[in-house]
Amino acid sequence: MKKTIIKIAVLSSILLSGCATIVGDKTQLVPISSTPSDASIVITDETGSEVFKGSTPTTVTLPKSDGSYWGKKNFSVKISKAGYEHQVIPVIASANGWYVAGNFIFGGLIGWFIVDPMNGGMYTLSPENVSTSLNESMAHNNIGQEGNISIVLLQDVPASLIGKMERIN
Repeated sequence: MKKTIIKIAVLSSILLSGCATIVGDKTQLVPISSTPSDASIVITDETGSEVFKGSTPTTVTLPKSDGSYWGKKNFSVKISKAGYEHQVIPVIASANGWYVAGNFIFGGLIGWFIVDPMNGGMYTLSPENVSTSLNESMAHNNIGQEGNISIVLLQDVPASLIGKMERIN
């Protein structure tokens, strides 16, 4: 009798809950780094609201859902440093394997359509680790003056000046 009650309780908890909700978390830790380090970070969500401001390297805890039905969160991570071009990296929530396969295997229709869509546990933020190398800004201090020669990489020459270049060898 006890074994039957235990089996019913286990089966009920599986069928009446979502796999991603049981296994997953509502938030995710996202490490953020850059080369060079000590770059400024501003993270905004899909509504344009600023959710974090700091500098690299750091780890940020981000919510995966806004708590509404199918309310996944998406973020934009802007990394900038003086003398370097800024970069904007999207961090997107998508359904994870526990939501897709877990509910399929255990037959959790309630989990698929009711429990998990209301909980952030069904999502994974991607990329899971934000790491970037900032490129030096094309605005540099080696501006040629009369009688001086400036040496720059060809890729750093503005398009408007490429046609005015002369070969000197």
